[in-house]
Amino acid sequence: MKKAILVLFVFLFTIACTPEPDNLKSELKIAFGSCSNQRLPQVIWPAINANNPDLWIWMGDIIYMDSDSLEVTEEAYRIQKENPDYMILMDSAEIIGIWDDHDYGLNDGGKEWSVKDEKKELMFDFLDEPVNSSRRKHDGVYISYDYFLKEDRTVKVILLDGRYFRDTLTFSPVRGVRYDPNPYGQGTMLGKEQWNWLEKELKHSKADLNIIVSGIQVLSEEHGFESWGGNFPHERDKLFEMLKSTGAKNVLFLSGDRHIAEVSRMDTDYLDYPVFDITSSGLTHSYEGADEPNKYRISPLIDQKNFGILTIKPNGKNLLVDVELKGEKDTLFYALKLHYTIDY
Repeated sequence: MKKAILVLFVFLFTIACTPEPDNLKSELKIAFGSCSNQRLPQVIWPAINANNPDLWIWMGDIIYMDSDSLEVTEEAYRIQKENPDYMILMDSAEIIGIWDDHDYGLNDGGKEWSVKDEKKELMFDFLDEPVNSSRRKHDGVYISYDYFLKEDRTVKVILLDGRYFRDTLTFSPVRGVRYDPNPYGQGTMLGKEQWNWLEKELKHSKADLNIIVSGIQVLSEEHGFESWGGNFPHERDKLFEMLKSTGAKNVLFLSGDRHIAEVSRMDTDYLDYPVFDITSSGLTHSYEGADEPNKYRISPLIDQKNFGILTIKPNGKNLLVDVELKGEKDTLFYALKLHYTIDY
């Protein structure tokens, strides 16, 4: 018994006295964006590179190729990947990502797309996903990553697939509005397999910050195009309920698709902290003159080509997140400071 107590004491003492690994960062800088047409001028990469991100997240529409042709899709990815300024980013940062409709190959497409499995493999090749990766072995393109910082802090990035499993949308008869919400309870955004995976990811997450990436907006719901709240409000409710039931800490959403940048905030009964959705869309082309409604918007509506930056820093009992929405020549459009409390 005494020997067992001694062994336990030595083990605990070793843990307490073990220094942090030298390779842990004091901050994590994440750059993100979406909607890059490989045929248009790629003018924003120098500004992204100037920020020296540790990680780049593609949030969909890596290329524009609405076609079932695998050959032309592969060529589009080649053009994007061989852009000299993007190649600089490839050499300096980790690159991860998901698809949206235009790299999926079908505008506003969902589970009905006949070549989605073949298209998936081409996207994985572009992202240099290993041949034996588990990501290649399941349906859809969802995946998660953990990043470790000093002060024993962890950031989890969850990439969702809003295309492969998604059910049909409800077209709207209203002029200027493309879709109405599906009747409450009808249709799925993620599909049963991905929902089960997401629940496990959140339930077992030890992260101090959980970043969930969606190709389309989660909060904004009034513009009449694709969004969680605008198409599948019951699925958004399910997502918030899951955040509560799993006890996942400090969830932040990133989204693309709309060819604008903005920050949305929602205070929900499900969670005891506000939810933010940071939208960055329009790496090569933006919706200039955009004037779409969003009751959750707390930033200006940015209608210029843009990208986003998150700088995440541990600070005692807080995790500090600097949010920046930027454009060409590293122009700062909007900045926001978020403080997340760490529970001990």
